Amino acid sequence: MKNIVVIGSSGAIGKAFIESYIKDSDIESIFSFSRSGIPIEDKKLQNFFIDIEDEKSIHDAASKIDKSSIDEIIVASGILHNKDFGPEKSIRDLNADNLLKVLKINTIGPALVGKYFIPLLNKKEKSILAFLSARVGSISDNKTGGWYAYRSSKTALNQIIKNFSIELRRTNPNAIIIGLQPGTVDSNLSEPFKRNVKEGNLFTPEYSVSMLKNIIDKASPCDSGKLIAWDGEEINP
Repeated sequence: MKNIVVIGSSGAIGKAFIESYIKDSDIESIFSFSRSGIPIEDKKLQNFFIDIEDEKSIHDAASKIDKSSIDEIIVASGILHNKDFGPEKSIRDLNADNLLKVLKINTIGPALVGKYFIPLLNKKEKSILAFLSARVGSISDNKTGGWYAYRSSKTALNQIIKNFSIELRRTNPNAIIIGLQPGTVDSNLSEPFKRNVKEGNLFTPEYSVSMLKNIIDKASPCDSGKLIAWDGEEINP
């Protein structure tokens, strides 16, 4: 029986992970962390507050877990835009406050999640720490430019994932650290851009999660440190 952590559970993908794990008979406990909470109740599920921009909040969140061996941690938090700003289309759109906001949520917060939650991973059997990342974080794949803050924050996250994977080969060889690219998912994050998505390339959260869970289930130590797309393709840095 597995113990699961989902961070960012109030988002479309995080919530879909929660709903999928609730239905899974192999799951014993689910620890859900978000800023706003989720309207789901189940005997497996415990809901807690986390502010991904606040290190003390992340530390306190990890201390809420009463299991010393977590089998899977999903970090599904992230930001592309909010009511005050969107992704930059050109150099003149760069803004220091917006850059910092995106980096805090997409890079610094997940790094600190690693700091406080990695010690909770199962050391006796396979465990997974999976971060939602993005293809646009790949420098070699960047053909169009723009989206400075989001691209840079995901590139930096991918480096952190790689670093975690190298260190855990020594300290917890059974742990696998991966980045997951969920595809373009019908969510608040993609809402302003959905009209530009080709037919058939906009996924429901449930479909994306079903594909990502397949990747998680099949992942082996040789996958640690990689960014893997929803269809199993490895995305180059």
